[in-house]
Amino acid sequence: MTTPAPEQPVRERPATGRIAYWDNVRFIAIALVVIGHAIQRLTADNDAAFALYLIIYSFHMPLFAIASGWFSKASPPDAVALQRLMTAIVIPYLIFETIWTAVRFIVQGGATLNPTTASWTLWFLLALAIFRLVLPYLARLKEPVLWVVVLGVGIGVGYWPNVDDTFSLARALGLLPFFVLGWRAREWGLGELWLGGHRLSDRLDGTPRTVLRIAAASLLIAWSVVIVVGLEHWRAVDLRLWLFYTEHFAALDAPQWWAGIIRLGLLVLTTALCAAVLVLAPRRTTVFTSFGGATLYVYLLHTFALYPIRESGVLGGENSGWPWLVGMIVLAIIIAVVLSTPLVRRLARPLVEPRVEWLFRRER
Repeated sequence: MTTPAPEQPVRERPATGRIAYWDNVRFIAIALVVIGHAIQRLTADNDAAFALYLIIYSFHMPLFAIASGWFSKASPPDAVALQRLMTAIVIPYLIFETIWTAVRFIVQGGATLNPTTASWTLWFLLALAIFRLVLPYLARLKEPVLWVVVLGVGIGVGYWPNVDDTFSLARALGLLPFFVLGWRAREWGLGELWLGGHRLSDRLDGTPRTVLRIAAASLLIAWSVVIVVGLEHWRAVDLRLWLFYTEHFAALDAPQWWAGIIRLGLLVLTTALCAAVLVLAPRRTTVFTSFGGATLYVYLLHTFALYPIRESGVLGGENSGWPWLVGMIVLAIIIAVVLSTPLVRRLARPLVEPRVEWLFRRER
């Protein structure tokens, strides 16, 4: 019996130069986003759906923030970087906010365009814009992660009632620690340590890597058990609102001074859960690796696929059992895959990645 060769991760796909591991992470995260939105209408009447919903929302958007921070630069933005920020985030946000306003006007009537308040999932685009604008300033601090924890988790979101969903500021401050942590983790060289290229990375091959994966899986399982066992309590305290980062502590029925400690505890837990997913994510090219480059398309378009189902009233009540839960999970995965295909990307590119060079003046 031969000894298997040490695992050699496929770090890049030659055709694109993309890192397979991070594309795997991105697709896992976006699939969880779609699943969470797909089963939301079932959570009121199906305990299993509510438990799964809480588990997903415990880490899926922080995971996106970490991945976004990993690939962000902390250098002062030049004209090219600012133009890229406009074309990749701000203009798509305005396009889709306009579309959603039109949809609400047609379906509900009386909707008015208000770019200061994001529709449904569009808040994350505004948060990304804020992240990238403030990162060069935060990077000048000695301990940027510590400072954004104090600002985002303790003061910014929790103790200031006037920090609300205007320009998604509450959520941006709440998720800012994860974004900065992602950027800082790359500065620390954790990517090379895990994927290869670091002088200590070879020591992780074999048993140490297996132990880390077992520990990561155990943490996710343990948290899932905590969610399931305490489900009625989590309903009573409305844990999902704590995970949204949209409300100040008084609105969460926790006006006491120590409420920030609870949120700090959630921050630590969420960071550990994100680390567990990052440890468990495949390092090799997989069947879904190619989909990881289309997460923005899935994020912006999946809501249009789910909106008729969510708003039709077909979900909930008697239609909340296991067949509906399993069916919506399968449908969500199908939606994530279909929206990642080259055909959809080609058709939707004018909206998601608009070519608007004509808007900008040429630099001399």
